[in-house]
Amino acid sequence: MALKIGDKIPSFTSIDSKGDSFEIKDYLGKPLVIYFYPKDDTPGCTIQACTFRDKYEDFKSLGAEVIGISSDSLSSHQKFASRYKLPFILLSDFDKKIRTQFGVPNDFLGLIPGRATYVIDKNGLVQLIFDSTSAKIHIEKALEILKRM
Repeated sequence: MALKIGDKIPSFTSIDSKGDSFEIKDYLGKPLVIYFYPKDDTPGCTIQACTFRDKYEDFKSLGAEVIGISSDSLSSHQKFASRYKLPFILLSDFDKKIRTQFGVPNDFLGLIPGRATYVIDKNGLVQLIFDSTSAKIHIEKALEILKRM
């Protein structure tokens, strides 16, 4: 079942692009921008990641942390983060468990993992769900809602 505005985000763990264990509970207490994307090093996903990178200080100034999630491997995330100097957290969701917990829909007849952004308040409640194939708009929408929180 997909998350809705006002829902509490599910508890989850993963491995980040540095190879460290990640637990979402360690990040609750501050705003979060969690974005799901289809695949490292593809045109749209690279544009999205680089736009988050370029606006990262804007997110940090609003007290928020950015977390990107895809089903790519740890080594793929490491190369992607290094190549584009991504300063935020990338998580590997190789079994698509986190994507399923959030209820992120697939795109293009269900063949490609969907692109969705969630803005979470400091209490772990969903304040925005933005589901669009347009990569750049996700950043604008997330900043807009964070400024109002």
